[in-house]
Amino acid sequence: MIHPMLRWLWMLAGWIELIALTLVLYPLSFLPEKPRERNWYSRLFRLWCKAWVDALGVDLRLHQHCSRPRPERYILIANHPSAFEDIGIPSLFPVHSLAKIEVRSWPVVGRISAASGTLYVHRESRESRQAASEEMLAALEAGHNIALYPEGGIKGKRLHDHFRYGAFDLSLRSGVPILPVFLHYEAQDDFHWGAQTLPQKIFDFMLSSNNRVNYHLYDAFLPEDFSGKESYCNHVYAQFLLWQEKHLD
Repeated sequence: MIHPMLRWLWMLAGWIELIALTLVLYPLSFLPEKPRERNWYSRLFRLWCKAWVDALGVDLRLHQHCSRPRPERYILIANHPSAFEDIGIPSLFPVHSLAKIEVRSWPVVGRISAASGTLYVHRESRESRQAASEEMLAALEAGHNIALYPEGGIKGKRLHDHFRYGAFDLSLRSGVPILPVFLHYEAQDDFHWGAQTLPQKIFDFMLSSNNRVNYHLYDAFLPEDFSGKESYCNHVYAQFLLWQEKHLD
């Protein structure tokens, strides 16, 4: 753990960088859609996410447990114990994330995330989930990586009792492998988002006595190794349970 004074200076520098990038990205988000599809905006968005990580004073570490090279294109999936991964994942990986529809209406943040290529879904609407699936398939066909959370929302500090099939159906339809990342927050209570408001959760992140966050990257799962979305989903979920036993106390 770094000295508290150094951490506060680090956060101050992060907030300065975050404000500067926001002043650039927000007006650029009003450009017509086609110019915003260029990769330069997505790259700036990733820097913006990294600035958020620094501003919150989070010690984010990527641990690679891979025996094979990372595929060029992938569908990244992860467990979803916090709201922090909405910035943590894109700060580390070039992905277009799937987020709940409420994020789209957040002031400033919603507009910047939408302009970067973030996709949105109303989780309780079957029609919205189907539309989001087609949008993700189109993003994959356009050469983008996508990220989603197959628990279908923040269900708790530990894994929910199942994964939804959407990511696995998408992998089978597109032929794009699934890249798994297991997320471990050492101060789970500080990082878990329950009934708090977003500002309250931001202060929880900043004031946490343990700011270490570990993202564990494993080898990709190949769709050709599975005959259907059910077996695919069950196999990957079983692996996540093993990683949970390994990485969580």
